Amino acid sequence: MEKTQLKNILIKIGETNPKYTLDKQVYNSGKLIKFIDNPSEEVQLAAVEENLFSIKYIQNTSERVQLAAVEQYGYSIQFIENPSEKVQLAAVEEDPFSIQYIQNPSQQVQLAAVEQDGLSIRFIQNPSETIQLAVVKKAGNLIQYIENPSEKVKQLAKSKGY
Repeated sequence: MEKTQLKNILIKIGETNPKYTLDKQVYNSGKLIKFIDNPSEEVQLAAVEENLFSIKYIQNTSERVQLAAVEQYGYSIQFIENPSEKVQLAAVEEDPFSIQYIQNPSQQVQLAAVEQDGLSIRFIQNPSETIQLAVVKKAGNLIQYIENPSEKVKQLAKSKGY
């Protein structure tokens, strides 16, 4: 069945019985948000809280909705266009490996990710010496995941027995 046909059927059901309007049904099935044009922030939040993957069907989400999604599951950041640094931080705090879905993460976001789990360095391109040091300070053996570590980073890894 085509998306527009299904949408029309769902709208007709809501017209017949107002307790089954799309806005109200989002609370039971978050993915129904894809059939709602310009949903309110409240409806967007309901959809994300019911099914966090419903964020991929919502255009122009507010920061509040984005935070609700990434705080449940950091990887949902992959469905958010241009997330703010606050949203990026929330995502890596929930799951540091979600950094792989963030384009050009700030040093603060990178640091938050590697402090949570040093292995997240694998997803950071050209980490600064500060980030490299933070990783190796956690565990010297993580130097193996750093391309071209600085001398200072190598010395720190060596002092940690690696």
